[in-house]
Amino acid sequence: MNANRDAQVEELRQLRRLRLAALVEGTTLLLLLLVAVPAKHLFGLPEATRVMGPVHGLAFLAYAWTLVATVSGTPWRAGEVLRLVLAAFLPFGALLSTGLLRRKELAVAAIRDAA
Repeated sequence: MNANRDAQVEELRQLRRLRLAALVEGTTLLLLLLVAVPAKHLFGLPEATRVMGPVHGLAFLAYAWTLVATVSGTPWRAGEVLRLVLAAFLPFGALLSTGLLRRKELAVAAIRDAA
């Protein structure tokens, strides 16, 4: 019983990490697309993309790593995983997917509290 509760606590932590990674990845993508790229092309500031590009790249890799770590240990529907993967490539996608992650967090917390 205690091992099951520990597993649920760890799953909840991992879901929270994934939600945070999604927020960071989505925010850096928007900053890249809505601030850095226009600054480069409209104002002649190539430094904006030279800085923001790698920052977003690292955020994307962290999100992908966290996504794999999260879904590999627990049962996820293929549609949910596909949604989270595709969301990383769309502006506002990762930010919108945080709702799914929050619902999963609440479900795990409810199971944990009921046990």
